[in-house]
Amino acid sequence: MNSGIESPPGVWWKPAHRAEKLWVAVAFGWCMVLFAMMPFWHLKGGQNPSGVRHKVDPQAFMARTQEFINTYQAGTEGGIPVVEPPAGSDIYLIGMMWTWRPVLRLQTGAQYTLHLSSLDVNHGFGLLPLNVNFQVVPGYDYGLRVTPTKAGDFQIVCNEFCGIGHHLMVGRVIVVDGPTSAAPGAGGTP
Repeated sequence: MNSGIESPPGVWWKPAHRAEKLWVAVAFGWCMVLFAMMPFWHLKGGQNPSGVRHKVDPQAFMARTQEFINTYQAGTEGGIPVVEPPAGSDIYLIGMMWTWRPVLRLQTGAQYTLHLSSLDVNHGFGLLPLNVNFQVVPGYDYGLRVTPTKAGDFQIVCNEFCGIGHHLMVGRVIVVDGPTSAAPGAGGTP
């Protein structure tokens, strides 16, 4: 029987067995391989696109987003504005509990600068079915150059738990071939 003053018997101070040492060496070696691959993944992998992030007042970003919506709105879907910006423009998307605003209708082959931010808490921007993921942080504008290459209907999901309505936070990007109509009512009710 041991008291609190006497240490219990144990084997933690005995040297590690040869098999344990081998597995620690294998794990450490694999960690070093993955660490060495990080620059390669960044430069050649395509999953870490370079963007520009800078501080922004959330209310100022909301005002820019609303101005963008007012300028290019072509309709609504479920109360969310649908915008059709011209090729080469800055496009704004804002995350807030529990919605992405606005719905974007873009052209294939056209380059845009996508600005992402949040009004309230951290959100995760996941574009499905593509493997595109970004952290959307309040107080920061994340600018990213994008060129849609394939027409389709893409879903935006929040992949960062943001509260009780997190599962409802779904947005949309519609990519169409060629120039968009830019006419009010195209693709939704005005």
